[in-house]
Amino acid sequence: MAPTYEIEHLLLAQPSIRTVAGIDEVGRGAWAGPVTVCAVVTDLSEPPAGLTDSKQLTAVRRAPLAEQLAAWAAGVGYGEATHAEIDALGMTEALRRAARRALDALPVRPDALILDGKHDYIGAPWPVRLEVKGDAASVSVAAASVLAKVRRDAYMGTIGCDEYGFAENAGYPSPAHQEALARLGPTAHHRLSWSYLDDLPRWRHLKHHRDPLVGEGQESLFG
Repeated sequence: MAPTYEIEHLLLAQPSIRTVAGIDEVGRGAWAGPVTVCAVVTDLSEPPAGLTDSKQLTAVRRAPLAEQLAAWAAGVGYGEATHAEIDALGMTEALRRAARRALDALPVRPDALILDGKHDYIGAPWPVRLEVKGDAASVSVAAASVLAKVRRDAYMGTIGCDEYGFAENAGYPSPAHQEALARLGPTAHHRLSWSYLDDLPRWRHLKHHRDPLVGEGQESLFG
């Protein structure tokens, strides 16, 4: 089923809420590159045809749809947190900073947010409506998911490191990426606090050990 405005309308029925933004992120599970958050405000008009969760779209379809969405939306804001911020602060805090940067980049300040997922990494002062699979249910969140994915993928395609296949895998652990890591070690774009380094004896000494009170790590995906 195509996403609808049902959640937006439920929030907008409250007298204190006049503007709602949909929020989604991409890059949380990658081993390299930033995490990107997009915030989208709409005027509740009909979205471009074919809008759905970005994971359900091919790259060929996502790119032109993102152009249409950027022109259609009433407001779009992007925020990134770098791999260095992720290493230093943990993913939850990195996502919070990226989301607040995205919200600050909007032309209007929303009164409430619809956030894809079940964990609120944004917090006060915004009222946050958590929606599991919100990128498939809400028009504004679906738009944010497509725009965030296209923006981050495009960036990852510009940073080189061809042996790691970033232009194809966007920093996620594809077989080519894992093979290059084992052979060549991490690049300047890799997250050095990630647990994949535990499975690379040759490069394990490069792992960044963060204060466990600051943030969480990531499960190993090797094996």
